Amino acid sequence: MTQAQVASLLGIDQRVYSNYETGKREIPLRHLIVLADYYHVTVDYLLGRDTKNL
Repeated sequence: MTQAQVASLLGIDQRVYSNYETGKREIPLRHLIVLADYYHVTVDYLLGRDTKNL
C-alpha cells in the first residue's frame, strides 16, 4: 500500500502521512485505530508493544 493510499484511507494529505512515517509528526490515536482495523491488528501491535498478532 502506498503512502497516498494510506493517506486516502485516513482522509489526510500524503505529506501529512509521510510526516507520521518519518517521525516529524505524531500520528493521532484516531488514525492508529483506523489502521489497526484495516490491517486487523491491535493498536499495540502497530506501536510495537504486542507481538501476539505476528
